[in-house]
Amino acid sequence: MENKILIIDDDIDLCYLLKNYLMLENYNVTICNDGPSGLKETTSNTYQLIILDIMLPNMNGFEVLTNIRKTSSVPILMLTAKDSEVDKVSGLRLGADDYLTKPFLQNEFIARVQSLIRRYTIFNAKHGEEETLSFKGLVINRQLRLVNVNGDAIKLTAKEFDLLLFLASNKGQVFTKEQIYNHVWQEEYSYDDSNIMSFISKLRRKIKNTELDLDYVQTIHGVGYRFNLGV
Repeated sequence: MENKILIIDDDIDLCYLLKNYLMLENYNVTICNDGPSGLKETTSNTYQLIILDIMLPNMNGFEVLTNIRKTSSVPILMLTAKDSEVDKVSGLRLGADDYLTKPFLQNEFIARVQSLIRRYTIFNAKHGEEETLSFKGLVINRQLRLVNVNGDAIKLTAKEFDLLLFLASNKGQVFTKEQIYNHVWQEEYSYDDSNIMSFISKLRRKIKNTELDLDYVQTIHGVGYRFNLGV
């Protein structure tokens, strides 16, 4: 699997220096230069590590960290120019995995990155499935049973969440109403098409991405439904 890393830092020179370090280790690197754009990027794509500075324009690193932790357990390495125990404790309590004070050596930086990604990869392998499913603008957290569209929390009923998770976990695969009913309701299908169609209709309205003009759940006429293969 390709390891993707997101750097959220407004120091342009440092960002490209770190990007060069990481590309030498064959990592795929994306850069965002302020808090809001960095947070939005985390809801649109899946990363194996986020490198996050505390001092950011428009939204500080602690705020970005808090919002990420609502939906994801992705490793987060905090960067700061301050050698402050208060900052370190605050970041760790909010969910940061490690802390690095600027300036730092290239070897130390790469060692921290490799350690965090290695631990995260092993953890996910042991659990057999990722805690979060991330698509264009949509994030689904299995354990917390949370759904976000473009960073906004979406309120779903328990059954709506189960339906979305089932379809999203089988992206692109078409299911008949009977198959959906058997998997989600785990009961014998009673040919109550109107019940399933009502659930799917409500779910589609709630999670429709108007900003990107996306329907995540698609109707395949004469067959059934599938989760959008293009996201």
